[in-house]
Amino acid sequence: MDILTALRTKRDTRAYTDDHVDDEVLGRVLDAARMAGSAKNKQPVRLVVVTDHDDKVALSATGDFAGWIPGAPIVIVACHESHGSVRLQFDVGRHLQNLMVAAHGEGLATCPVTIHRIDDVAELLGVPDGFEASMIVTLGWPAPGGEAPAVIAGPRLNMGDYAMQGRWTTAG
Repeated sequence: MDILTALRTKRDTRAYTDDHVDDEVLGRVLDAARMAGSAKNKQPVRLVVVTDHDDKVALSATGDFAGWIPGAPIVIVACHESHGSVRLQFDVGRHLQNLMVAAHGEGLATCPVTIHRIDDVAELLGVPDGFEASMIVTLGWPAPGGEAPAVIAGPRLNMGDYAMQGRWTTAG
């Protein structure tokens, strides 16, 4: 799959099969995330790969809309240095977008999940001082019918409203 097709067809999926994700495939996906850039090459992002069912259940309690995540074979928790810069959030996003697009290219499904109780995640996973958990991404083979559609499900802004030349303009 070429990169533009992968970007245009990647969709969040919350239903997975129980099929094992091969370590080699997971390694490629994690490597794609690792290759994301970071401001000043500080590399402040770390990923914790969780497969234990009880830990996934505990993680599901750390987000307000995360009760479904134990059904994913793999749960990846993104952590970043905790000195509170917006660039850190941007760096996490870069890593996870790489991860999700690479997973889609492998035929896997993913879904980002917001963490609302970061201290609970830190305690559960042993996140050290100086780091904090910021996002979860579930990963696995999509359940039948859960594959990404070939077209975007909802409308997107037209290009003139989305990208403006030189100054903010109002279309119309």
